[in-house]
Amino acid sequence: MNEVQWNRLTAAELRALAARDAVVLLPVGATEQHGPHLPTGVDDFLASEVCRRAAALASEHTGVVVAPPIPIGLSEHHMPFGGTISLTLPTFHALLRDICRSVVRAGFSRILIVNGHGGNMTALHALTTELTVELATPIAFASYFGAGRDVVRDTLEAQDGLMHACEGETSMMMALSPELIRTEHLDEAHGPRITLPAESTDPVYMAVTFDRITASGVAGDARGASPAKGERLLAGCARALADALVRDPWAKEDAMTRSSR
Repeated sequence: MNEVQWNRLTAAELRALAARDAVVLLPVGATEQHGPHLPTGVDDFLASEVCRRAAALASEHTGVVVAPPIPIGLSEHHMPFGGTISLTLPTFHALLRDICRSVVRAGFSRILIVNGHGGNMTALHALTTELTVELATPIAFASYFGAGRDVVRDTLEAQDGLMHACEGETSMMMALSPELIRTEHLDEAHGPRITLPAESTDPVYMAVTFDRITASGVAGDARGASPAKGERLLAGCARALADALVRDPWAKEDAMTRSSR
């Protein structure tokens, strides 16, 4: 398998990939509490793993590079639990701008920000538009669990989509890094069901810290998690993301640009 990780490639190899118009995947996660049983890096680990798998699949059809991940996102709502590192929105924007600007200056024109944290979603929708204008480059955005929503829904038994430190995230961590799971705390790993803010149908939004939603730090129920479910989720989300890359969403943008001239 060809190497796909930016920081494991040489500058010459990256120049060659840029010349081939390779896609750059930029994983964006978070470092925040994930209940009593999971490490704080879950969102970073899972977004990065899905990107690596998707790149390996899509590289049969197009050049793909996985940029070093951004492991910290917008996690203010988890701060009361401790163990959380969060950025402010202006810092998040500036960090994404500088990384994407560097990628463009390295010769790449197709960038897909791949998100692994529900709390980043609303901001990333807006920032994708801002970055596209600022950098004069069509930046794209996807949450890996949104791209793979069908396999998520069909795999999980206690919920239809990812929540937080739940059946889905716990299953994927069981498949990816089982040594990081505190199995002695799995019986405590459950809480109320939630809807991600970006997917909510409530008519009014108000900021609520996560400790007001769940005392355990968990939303959903991790007790039904399994490595088999986790492997199916990782593989399915990676395949969905790879399929999206092969369909080339930037081609539509190019066609629209040409037609407007």
